[in-house]
Amino acid sequence: MDKKIVGARLKALREGVHLSQAKLAAMFEGVDQPSIYRYENGTTFPSFNVLIQYADYFDVSLDYIFGRTDNPQGKLYEFQPQVFKDNKQMQELIEMCFDPNSPANAKLKELLLKLIDKK
Repeated sequence: MDKKIVGARLKALREGVHLSQAKLAAMFEGVDQPSIYRYENGTTFPSFNVLIQYADYFDVSLDYIFGRTDNPQGKLYEFQPQVFKDNKQMQELIEMCFDPNSPANAKLKELLLKLIDKK
């Protein structure tokens, strides 16, 4: 992690809502104004607990605070399990199950309806 990037993000968040370092420190548990100053200037790195307090208070992701993304909501990942990613047999099975002319389609539909009824 780059302390300068994190510090710049923390400072921008605080200044964006027009809070002084002292007022922010008073709202956070276990943080004083000199610590806020050191975090923002990149001389020290905040603890995990402090980072969580920033993320919660400003409603931003840690990805944003760490500079991994410019999106305050964070990086959005498209989950793609390995079993599906490069597995030709699995892809063929999925295609077959959703082919309306396939006998597997009817069985899959029946199974899904049973699962829904159980809930």
